[in-house]
Amino acid sequence: MSSKDVHSDPVFMGRRQAARDRIDALTGAKGGDADDRLAWFHTVYKEANGDPAAVPWADLAPKAALTEWLANAPGTGLTAIDIGCGLGDNAEALSAAGYRTTAFDVSSDAVSWAKKRFPGSAVAYHAADLFDLPATWTAAFDLAHECYTIQALDGDLREKAVGSIASLVAPGGRLLLINRSRGEGVYADGPPWPLQPSEWRQFEHLGLELEDETLYEIQRQDRIIPHVRAVFRKPA
Repeated sequence: MSSKDVHSDPVFMGRRQAARDRIDALTGAKGGDADDRLAWFHTVYKEANGDPAAVPWADLAPKAALTEWLANAPGTGLTAIDIGCGLGDNAEALSAAGYRTTAFDVSSDAVSWAKKRFPGSAVAYHAADLFDLPATWTAAFDLAHECYTIQALDGDLREKAVGSIASLVAPGGRLLLINRSRGEGVYADGPPWPLQPSEWRQFEHLGLELEDETLYEIQRQDRIIPHVRAVFRKPA
């Protein structure tokens, strides 16, 4: 099932809306402290009971913005890490493009689910906390892929996430960021909380250089969703 199929399937999307109504009422759904927010992610995957419709961000296909970028950026001999890998589609796309890929999610249920979906995968899947990463991952990856993680966080967690993500990029490596976007100063009643330009450009203050910034829109049946794909490089 492709991403297009998911969003055009009324039965699937009906289950998704019912799940969204349920999980939006849980503690941590609208923010809270780190423990509340992380517990919410655990609960989403655990209570999904194997139904991807109950995971609001699971499209069962890699993001088009990622696959389009990978078409011009093969990873032969390079390492990559997929941040907040969920059910594994983006990680598998990185691997298929030639990257030796590590992927992690805070939810062990998500990691187990991804492994079941892709048996025999070359991706090294791990359960790990973005705010307590293994020391061996520091500056270890030629490509760090961040898709939809920062937009799912608010307040202090959001700022901490930016620093943790930047720490993964090796000298000479790149960060590929794909998130929903909004205009500077535009109010957001999340989750998700789309990124403002000043927020994704925070990576420049952490020593990464902006190479490319592409604004685009995703059309859904009832709305148009602005996005950004930004590429940063860490000087060698």
